[in-house]
Amino acid sequence: NDPEACIRKEAEEELGYRLQNVERLFSPYMSPGSVTERLWFFIARYSPADRISAGGGAQEEGEDIEVLEMPLDEALAGIADGRIIDAKTIILIQHLKLNPIAA
Repeated sequence: NDPEACIRKEAEEELGYRLQNVERLFSPYMSPGSVTERLWFFIARYSPADRISAGGGAQEEGEDIEVLEMPLDEALAGIADGRIIDAKTIILIQHLKLNPIAA
């Protein structure tokens, strides 16, 4: 499975956006030494013109995903106050803060 093809498919299913230019950032092990799973992190710009559906996931896969969009400062505040607790999401938000040209 090609990670870039997978992220494009998941973005369409879960977010409702067809991404054009996807940039691969890095592929860390989340817990080296105990878990062999590697995650691929990507970023991409999108606009309202890229919206193809409401998103929410694939019903046949039992997905029921709430799509939230917020400004970067609000996302950082969400990390600080505990609203955002998913490590993958935190890593990507912090990447955007550290690399404002990517935002």
